[in-house]
Amino acid sequence: MLGTLSSNEMVELLKAAGESTRLRLLVLLAHDEYNVKDLTQILGQSQPRLSRHLKLLSDIGLIERFHEGSSVFLRLAENTKSADLIAQILQALDHQDPVIAHDAIRADAVRREKSGAAQRYFEEHAARWNEIRALHAPQAKVEAAMLDAMGEGPFDLLVDVATGTGRILEMFCARVQRSIGFDINREMLAHARARLAASNAYGAQVRLGDLFNLPLENSVADAVVLHQVLHFLDEPARAISEAARILKPDGRLLIVDFAAHNIETLREHYKHRRLGFERGTVEEWLEKQSLSPTHYEAISPGESNSEKLTVSLWLATKTTKK
Repeated sequence: MLGTLSSNEMVELLKAAGESTRLRLLVLLAHDEYNVKDLTQILGQSQPRLSRHLKLLSDIGLIERFHEGSSVFLRLAENTKSADLIAQILQALDHQDPVIAHDAIRADAVRREKSGAAQRYFEEHAARWNEIRALHAPQAKVEAAMLDAMGEGPFDLLVDVATGTGRILEMFCARVQRSIGFDINREMLAHARARLAASNAYGAQVRLGDLFNLPLENSVADAVVLHQVLHFLDEPARAISEAARILKPDGRLLIVDFAAHNIETLREHYKHRRLGFERGTVEEWLEKQSLSPTHYEAISPGESNSEKLTVSLWLATKTTKK
């Protein structure tokens, strides 16, 4: 349903979109996030020229900017009263048009270049992650349990805290209107962004963000995921508190982490601060934040080996305080 626009607003909006370079920018930013340098490469125009166009689009509210360290990224604005109209305009556009098609080819080249750099970083660290993964229950089994526990949705907004590779956003893509992953590692964000673009997860975004101070308003998320995060923290209960803050009433929090274990090498070599968690400990933290535990599952590695880890899954619902 279209947002209500006054005649003046409609004219100004159409004037802003009704210029060839700005229309090309809107098409690009509807499908991915770019910085100004990326856009100069794709469109072959100077930075000052593009910056003027981007400022006009930003001032009228058609695109939004967000900071990632010293970089500024841009994306088509969401949740504005003009968003539906712009979406319909872009849908009506012939994407086989030679100019639009050429932009798509150039955008793909830029995406591949960025993806290559991110993949090199990922490969440098993948061996250590694979060692950890080999210690616990099969990942496919864990992911199936996560999808089953969370339910079909659909969810308006899902937030993945400490998103890493972006895999959780990719998993839930079909069940959400929009999803955001936060991480403090810029290289991992680059990898996640490339991965999500390659899988056409257009509703998913990643942002630089501190898991103890997420840049979101209170009560905005329908679902929050804390996947293999808490064991890295000195204060895991604080992360649960922050997740509860951004959850809507009746919103769902899904926590996936290791059950309590005694493998000290994980603390020594992999920077784990906690050697897993007892079921009751996590449930106490949840209840203190008005989160009602509704489901618990222990996913065993399938081997009776003291060096293998059980993965625990908690689902809780935010209750309304009386």
